[in-house]
Amino acid sequence: MQTTLTSKGQVTIPKAVREALRLGTGDRVDFVLGDDGVVRLIPLTRSIRSLKGRLPKPAQPVDLEAMEAAIRRGATSK
Repeated sequence: MQTTLTSKGQVTIPKAVREALRLGTGDRVDFVLGDDGVVRLIPLTRSIRSLKGRLPKPAQPVDLEAMEAAIRRGATSK
C-alpha cells in the first residue's frame, strides 16, 4: 500500500491499515525507527488489558524472590 506525503509532512493511513490496527479518529500512534531503517507504526490506543493472553503462562509460578534474583544476575552480567 502506498500513500503520498503532503507539503505539511502528513500522510493518510490507508483504510486497510486503519482497520487492521483498529484506529479511529483521534487515536494516537507512535512511529518507531528501527536500526534496520524500517519504520513501525504503533497504535497507542489499546488498553494494557488487550495484551492479556499474548504470552504463554510459565510452566510453574515464579515468586518475587526468584524474580529479584534473576534481575540481580542480569544486572551484574553486563
